Amino acid sequence: MINTEPKVVAIIPARYHSNRFEGKPLALIDGKPMIRHVVERAMKVNILSMVVVATDDRRIAAVVEDFGGQVVMTGSTHASGTDRLAEAAELLDIGEQDVVVNIQGDQPLFAPEVIEQVAGPLLDDPALHMSTLIYKIIRPEEINDPNHVKTVFDCHSNALYFSRSPIPFQRNPDEPVKPTYYKHLGFYAYRKGFLLTFVGLPEGEWERFEKLEQLRALEYGYSIRVVETEHDSIEVDTPMDAKRVEKFLQQQG
Repeated sequence: MINTEPKVVAIIPARYHSNRFEGKPLALIDGKPMIRHVVERAMKVNILSMVVVATDDRRIAAVVEDFGGQVVMTGSTHASGTDRLAEAAELLDIGEQDVVVNIQGDQPLFAPEVIEQVAGPLLDDPALHMSTLIYKIIRPEEINDPNHVKTVFDCHSNALYFSRSPIPFQRNPDEPVKPTYYKHLGFYAYRKGFLLTFVGLPEGEWERFEKLEQLRALEYGYSIRVVETEHDSIEVDTPMDAKRVEKFLQQQG
């Protein structure tokens, strides 16, 4: 019998040049390059049939190949990690209905469970194009921080909007009941065919103002299923972040 179940493939876009942290994927954290931490965590996820690093930099590729990881070389002119993801998905032997999970290369502490959580809706619903993760904000300082993207969603867990501003806005701050705020975590799952459609769409107006790519999908009428996770994720944006992650790993033993 032919297996018609879609495959789930993880692609980790990685670039060398970064304004805040040059060579970030190769930064050593507890004796290993950060990209290795990400790949090794992804390899623990049972539903993944393939884990691939997508890069245009031979230095990153050489390091990944050295520790036994799989690499696909992509172009050097991509405007975003999603564009690199789409090229990599085209180069790999995966079907139009297969699920592509975008794992950020700067999240070396992600819980492997979140990959199953973000891919789950697409495995359950063949008509769904895209899904992503959200996390209930528990640190008040994150509500007004534009680096923590907030989201609101409907009763079917489909995103209504993403914003760098606090949403919802509480018009009467004296109300005893406060809104629950959810932040967006940068894990996405796409149907491969939709991923190629998505990167071919023109930039959306909301996307241009907020600088949030996912708004393009909403503006062109596509649904994004949000999945609440109990696992927060720490991104490494600066060398100081890398030191903080290293300290956490050493404390974990």
